[in-house]
Amino acid sequence: MEQLQPMTEGSVRDMMDQAGARCMSRGGRTDNYGSPREFSFEVKGMFPNRLGLHIVARQYNYRDPWEAEGRVNDLVDVTFLREGQPSPLPKGQPFFQGREEETGVDEAGLREMIASVSQLNPKLFLLQELAGDF
Repeated sequence: MEQLQPMTEGSVRDMMDQAGARCMSRGGRTDNYGSPREFSFEVKGMFPNRLGLHIVARQYNYRDPWEAEGRVNDLVDVTFLREGQPSPLPKGQPFFQGREEETGVDEAGLREMIASVSQLNPKLFLLQELAGDF
């Protein structure tokens, strides 16, 4: 069984930056056990095509010492943003079909989503709306 790659606020932000997104990020849960936030970090970024992603790591997974160092995040939830609002992607895309959020995404899936959204032509939305197929 292949080990999932842990993600951090910094590593996810770097992925978004490398794809050309303007990003904001913040950590949620601190080292204090009683922290009120339900997530460990979030990253929101907008690409030059004015489409974006909001990535949230909701909780840490705890690993045995020989697997990884302490608490890690290896799955995230991703929301697709169009004009700043959650939206599904046009038909023919591998993600966000009929929904605006993908849950339980690993690092490889996140990289694929980032590449897909950063390269997407926003005129596809208009074309599918005009065709009545969106």
